[in-house]
Amino acid sequence: MKNKKAIIIMATLGVGILIFNLISFKNAKINETTEQVNNTNMLTMMLETEAGTGNYEEVTQSEWPQNGYVFNENLSKCENGGTLSWDDSTKKVIMKSNISDKCYVYFDVYVEPTIGQKICNSSGANSLSCYLANSIYTEDGVNGLYYHDGTGTYTNASQEAGDNSYRYSGAGPNNYVCFGSDVTTCSNDNLYRIIGLFDEDGDGTYNIKLIKSSPASSSLLGENGAYRSENSYYWNNSTNTNNWSESNLNTINLNTNYWTNLGSRWQNLIEISTWKVGGNTANNLYNTSVKNTFQNEIVSPAVGTTYSDEIGLVYLSDYGYATSPENWTTRLSDYDNDNITTNNWMYTGDSSEWTITRRSDTTDFGIYIFMNGDLTYLNVDGFYGGPTVRPVFYLKSNVNLTSGDGSRSNPFRVSA
Repeated sequence: MKNKKAIIIMATLGVGILIFNLISFKNAKINETTEQVNNTNMLTMMLETEAGTGNYEEVTQSEWPQNGYVFNENLSKCENGGTLSWDDSTKKVIMKSNISDKCYVYFDVYVEPTIGQKICNSSGANSLSCYLANSIYTEDGVNGLYYHDGTGTYTNASQEAGDNSYRYSGAGPNNYVCFGSDVTTCSNDNLYRIIGLFDEDGDGTYNIKLIKSSPASSSLLGENGAYRSENSYYWNNSTNTNNWSESNLNTINLNTNYWTNLGSRWQNLIEISTWKVGGNTANNLYNTSVKNTFQNEIVSPAVGTTYSDEIGLVYLSDYGYATSPENWTTRLSDYDNDNITTNNWMYTGDSSEWTITRRSDTTDFGIYIFMNGDLTYLNVDGFYGGPTVRPVFYLKSNVNLTSGDGSRSNPFRVSA
């Protein structure tokens, strides 16, 4: 009978995985749940004394930490080869060992990660999204990047969008990306600029929004669809209404011709997006400040209409926020001010260009950026002329940064 009992004990000690619920005291013996067989494994719990210090003290509390601490997998070790891990579903430490062992279990003080660290955790440490949020952005205005959480302390910080986006503002930030080509010198056709970093659906996944640095040529957009002449286009010449879903510029020139010319390799880096195309009245869009424009265009448009596809155009509010913050209280119809245009990296001055936004109080007007810098409306059939087009799209959150510093001569390079 004695030998039979010894066999039972040894079989019990051979279990490969032990889940510990409690620690009563330092070096306490841990009992198995049913057999009540004494196990000679010894555990010592170590808690960090202060966040980030790496200093630990031995404790004899009776439960594993449930809040305020995080299991340190690297430091938690056993003397005789056993391994320790944390089961987050049961909030218990799991030990794997076939022999008696003495183990040390370490817990660090939990520190809430910054938004930049969360983006890196979600998108990957090598992603361009991570680099922008965690390296380029250090505080509002540094490197021309502003975090629109509504709590800034700089001039006109109260005018932020409040959507937790990162947006480039001011004159000449290094926000260039070479997209669609790997050649050493990036051509104008492949040069884009970063509008910002956006969490469009509020799930914590941030996508980089790009706009072509210069108007797209007819060789990229095609000479069919909404083509007018040279590199100018109608907003919609099919039904002559300002519904984006009916726009030939949208369906043919941007999301067929331009999309096809990108090629499958680069298409795979682009996220399909939901574009806010409901629009609003003239007074609510461009006869007001950029924060009000954002609210009336994106948050509470006159009509809650959206359109899903890869390629779109710039929003009015994107253009409004691209100027330096001291100008954010100026109504957008007065953006023809020299101080505003010279401090707005998105302004080119070379030609007028379409936005994706329509006037909801009419059926035939789209809004465009005039070549002097202000915003106004034009017939979608381009009766008074045809503005140029700068395609806009969102990169997938995990697109990697491979090289570059964001300058025009050395733009960011990206890959899957």
